[in-house]
Amino acid sequence: MENLTLKELTKILKSSEKIQISAKKLFFRKVLASLILISSDFLFLSLSLFVSLILRDISLEKSYIFAEHFSYIPLAVTPFIFTFYLRGLYPGFGVDVVQEYKSLSFGTIAIFLGLATISLFAKDFIDISRLAFLYSVVLSLILLPIGRAIVRKVFGNKNWWGIPVIVIGAGNTGESIIKSLKKNNQIGLRPIIAIDDNVDKWGYFKGVPVIGGLDIIPELTERLQIEHAIIAMPKVTSKRQHEIIAKYSDYFEHTLVIPDLFAFSSLWVSSKEVGGILGLEVQKRLIRSSAAITKRFIDITLGIILSILMLPFIALIATIIKLDSKGKVFFRQERMGIKDSRFKMIKFRTMHVDAEERLQDILHNDKELHAEYEIYHKLSNDPRLTRFGKILRKFSLDELPQLWNVLKGDMSLIGPRAYMPWEKIKMRGHEEMILKVKPGMSGLWQVTDRNRSSFEERNNTDVYYIRNWSLFLDIFILFRTFLVVFSGKGE
Repeated sequence: MENLTLKELTKILKSSEKIQISAKKLFFRKVLASLILISSDFLFLSLSLFVSLILRDISLEKSYIFAEHFSYIPLAVTPFIFTFYLRGLYPGFGVDVVQEYKSLSFGTIAIFLGLATISLFAKDFIDISRLAFLYSVVLSLILLPIGRAIVRKVFGNKNWWGIPVIVIGAGNTGESIIKSLKKNNQIGLRPIIAIDDNVDKWGYFKGVPVIGGLDIIPELTERLQIEHAIIAMPKVTSKRQHEIIAKYSDYFEHTLVIPDLFAFSSLWVSSKEVGGILGLEVQKRLIRSSAAITKRFIDITLGIILSILMLPFIALIATIIKLDSKGKVFFRQERMGIKDSRFKMIKFRTMHVDAEERLQDILHNDKELHAEYEIYHKLSNDPRLTRFGKILRKFSLDELPQLWNVLKGDMSLIGPRAYMPWEKIKMRGHEEMILKVKPGMSGLWQVTDRNRSSFEERNNTDVYYIRNWSLFLDIFILFRTFLVVFSGKGE
């Protein structure tokens, strides 16, 4: 942590000019972000409704008039926007993408069900055919997240996107919070200052000034327009933490308390009341038998459909691999499966036949590449790859044959990474949770950080996925997987 000079510390305490945001500017940020998201939702909802009516008419071989289809769409879209507002999606700062998709889905389906119910009793007022209804629901659930993803991609890095957050506590937990929020700036929570009683912590961390002690919080909140606070002091005594919450939470509209759960590695918990006492329930959702049955049904259904659709494409890729370099078309590698079993994962060959010899030679002669491989267990510019192999890796097409592993039951479409047996010793206890479920063709870390995440971070992400699993999370990952493939951001 970079130390603050006395002059810098005094300047922050007295004026806070570098980080000050006026109430007017903060209000403008929220309004602007809300208007952008409302415009995106309005556009893609209108597009969904319009296209669904066109598809309905084409399916029923009816003639259609564009003006008639457009006439009622703005009125029909209004209840969706109002519902999304009630679910906190405008401006939606602090709402992660999975929770956002869940809120969008619930809101969308609820309104469509409402419209369908109204159409049954008031056909003169609104008439929605079942076919148009089905098209509308499917298109809306696909296009709405796309629109919001585009908005966050375009505006997420802008200085005005988001609201200021104060982090109370600058220890390991506080530093993790700051890094996470800066890494995921599209969420819209911008850490602008951290407070800690420990003088040794004062300075800068990731560009965020760390000052103290906690008794300056009232003065800072008066100077700065900060509505959100994150109390990240899990190691202090429960009595002291209670004092901090009671004394300082009143200065903020929203206060998030991070409990002492970091030892469990991205643990997912939910609040639960037991006899009037609030507790935190540890979740292991994917380990439930009902979850396994649900995922297996989805794996078989989608696996068969995708296999049939991809068969011509797989044949074309196999032909090009054979023409591009010497060696077999498919590459089989031993991986760890559920309950520490072993299976042969099948992929398209992307490397030269002497890849291992090349790797050892590179790691022996290049210290930087050796350090990179130790952290990520892969190389960003891997000289072992063939010409066509680089293309397959870029678009993750080398993993298509794993559909066979999914149908066999070795893997799932979505799940933790399929780790190699020699990596088990480096998993540092995470394997106890990760190996309780099937590995996946795609997963949470693949569609978020990919190459930027270390081996330890991937383990943490896999554990988080297992504890936090839901159908919405799988749908989100599946959706993001297609975006990653089409954008060419493969491994």
